[in-house]
Amino acid sequence: MKKLTFCILLATMSWFATTNAYAKKNSGPTPEEKGLAQINQANAEAFVRFLAADELKGREAGTEEGRIAGNYIASLLQQWGVSPVFDSYFQPFEAYRVERQKKGKLQVHPDSIQLIKQGVHQKYHMRNVLAKIDGKNKDEIVIIGAHYDHIGYDPMLDGDQIYNGADDNASGVSAVLQIVRSFLATGKQPERTVIFAFWDGEEKGLLGSKYFAQTFPQIKQVKGYLNFDMIGRNNDESRPWHVVYFFTKGTPAFGEWLKEDIEHYNLNLQPDYRAWDNPVGGSDNETFAKLGIPIMWYHTDWHPDYHLPGDEADKINWDKLVEITKTSFLGLWKMANISF
Repeated sequence: MKKLTFCILLATMSWFATTNAYAKKNSGPTPEEKGLAQINQANAEAFVRFLAADELKGREAGTEEGRIAGNYIASLLQQWGVSPVFDSYFQPFEAYRVERQKKGKLQVHPDSIQLIKQGVHQKYHMRNVLAKIDGKNKDEIVIIGAHYDHIGYDPMLDGDQIYNGADDNASGVSAVLQIVRSFLATGKQPERTVIFAFWDGEEKGLLGSKYFAQTFPQIKQVKGYLNFDMIGRNNDESRPWHVVYFFTKGTPAFGEWLKEDIEHYNLNLQPDYRAWDNPVGGSDNETFAKLGIPIMWYHTDWHPDYHLPGDEADKINWDKLVEITKTSFLGLWKMANISF
C-alpha cells in the first residue's frame, strides 16, 4: 500500500511539473521581453548612419540640414503609427539673439525675446519632434528625450569640415527611436502617457527642451524624464562597457531598477551610479531637474572627438549602444507603469 501511495504521489508530482513547464513554455514572452526583442544593432546603425552622414553637414539647429534630420525622425514616427503630441509631430519655435558683434545667448523666453527685438537681432527657426503613446492614466506623463541637432560644419577647416555628431547625439536619438518600437511591440498600454521627444537647439543652449517646458500645458503632470546624450563611445578603451548613470538622489528606485534589470536580463554594462541631489547641467535633463522632475540620464563620458569632426559613425561601440538602449527601455517601462 505504501509503495502504491508513493507511486501515485510521484506520478502526481511529475504531472504537476510537466504541466507547469508546459504552461510556462506556452505562456509566451512578457511585454518587457517583447520590447527587448525589437532592439538590435541593425536598427541602431541605420538611424545613426543617416543622421551622422556627411550630407546632413552636422545638423546645426536652424539650418536646412537640421530640418532634414527632423523630417526623417517624423517620417519614422508616422510610419510606425505613433500619435503626435500636438496637431503634427513638429513643435516649431523661434530663438532670438542680439546681432553677432554683441555678446548674448540665444533666448526662447518671451520676456527675453521682447528685449532683444528692440534692437538689431538674429532670429532662428527650430523644431522639436514629439510623439506619444497614451497611458491609461492620462493625468500622469513620463518623457524620454534626446537632442537631434549638432554643431554643423566649418568651411574654413583644413581637412574634414563636418561635425557629424554620431555620438553627440545621433546615438541618443537612435535609442529613443528603438524604444518607441519597443513600447509598440509590448502590445500593452502603459499606465502613464509616454512622450518621445527629439529636441532641437540643445547645442545652442537647451533651447528645445526649455521651450517645451515653458509652453507645455501639462508640464506639472510630468512625473519623470529620461535623457540620452552621447551613449555610443568609449572614454577609456580598456572599459568598453562603461556608462555613467546619473539619477535624482531623491528617487532611489531609479538606481535600484537598473541594478535589478542588468542582473535579471544578463545585460553587459558596467554603470557608474551617480545619485545627484539636483541633476542640472550637461544636457536637457537640466530643464526638467530645475522643475523638480526626477530624472535618469545615460552618458558614456567625454572622448577625444567631442565637438570635433572625428565624431563619426565608424567609431561607435554598437554593442554598448544596444545594451544601453535595452536597459533604458526597461527603466522607462517601469517609469511608465510603476509607482516611485
